Amino acid sequence: MSPSLRYEDRGASADKKEVHAAIQGEDPGLFPGAFCKVLPDSLTGSPDHCVLIHADGAGTKSVAAYLWWKETGDASVFRGLAQDSLVMNLDDLLCVGATGPFLLSNTIGRNAKLIPGQVIAEIVAGYRDCIDMLGQYGIEIRSGGGETADLGDAVRTLVVDSTLVTRMERKKVVTAEKLRPGLVLVGFSSSGKTVYESKENSGIGSNGLTSARHELLSSHYRERYPEAFAPEIAALAYTGPFRLKDMLPGSKMTVGEALLSPTRTYAPLLVKAFAEAGDSIAAVFHNTGGGLTKCLRFGKGLTYVKDNLLDAPPLFQTLRERSQLGLRELYRSLNMGQRLEIACETGVADHLISIAQKLGIAAKITGRIESGPPANHLVIKVEGQTLEYSLDSF
Repeated sequence: MSPSLRYEDRGASADKKEVHAAIQGEDPGLFPGAFCKVLPDSLTGSPDHCVLIHADGAGTKSVAAYLWWKETGDASVFRGLAQDSLVMNLDDLLCVGATGPFLLSNTIGRNAKLIPGQVIAEIVAGYRDCIDMLGQYGIEIRSGGGETADLGDAVRTLVVDSTLVTRMERKKVVTAEKLRPGLVLVGFSSSGKTVYESKENSGIGSNGLTSARHELLSSHYRERYPEAFAPEIAALAYTGPFRLKDMLPGSKMTVGEALLSPTRTYAPLLVKAFAEAGDSIAAVFHNTGGGLTKCLRFGKGLTYVKDNLLDAPPLFQTLRERSQLGLRELYRSLNMGQRLEIACETGVADHLISIAQKLGIAAKITGRIESGPPANHLVIKVEGQTLEYSLDSF
């Protein structure tokens, strides 16, 4: 079996070709090239404002949390899933310049035979914790409640999803129309410890967990917890060398702690960046689905060159060394420790880096934008290799 297909063979997709094909006929919104769909303000009818609504979730990270809970009895692990779910929405919306206030609704789908009320209570508490932390940095989120659905016939363990809604001035939308050759790319680390995090973050976020979980965790979990994987992928389920409590090589974290690090939000950084350098920011890329190839879908006729990436944190190094995932698949399915990028004027890059460093976020110029073919092109230089991706191959 080709290593380049392991992510898809497990029932996931980095490029989501079928999804993009299915929505081709949909209204692209006010700014078709923007990171998120932007809608007219039908709430008030204001021609100067727009509305954004975004839905996402913690993905299969919930399965890793389930395994940790079953092995340790520690239900507090589920609090992190609330942050994962919320941040996956919030940071996407921040990519178009939306800074709130935001309205939140969450949806929890569970197999009630396996997931008790105690787990639901921890998730709800996790939303409160995350909202309170963000409020300290001026990001206002109001919860409108949500829905918990018992879906034992459809959900093997647990699904944690959220929806965020906000309204903003149209003139403040980051449309990505300024993307052009000559801009630089500033990359921001997803690992380490920021001033607003209580402990070190592995950088994993909430994408690529299907690969990370099955490539790192051992057959112990396949044999003991058949509910923690789909039977259709049994041959590719839990093929790694580690247990959750094993130490992650090169780190002070266990493998389980690294897989379950709550998704870092870049909201404190981006709110300040927009306020102080907004006119010089052409685009913001939240490198979740699609990993470091996310940029390919934005702008036209561009070649993105990433030849000075941040060093991959221990979790990603371990995936590189101990899994069957090749470099090409790693960089298209995982953020590799660099979950945020800003395309900007050269003159503002140092200021953005300074803002990040004051918050405890490592950052540097990691690449640039050059002219390219009609279908956007990406060149990643890493480990002495050159990886090339093209939009027309996605």
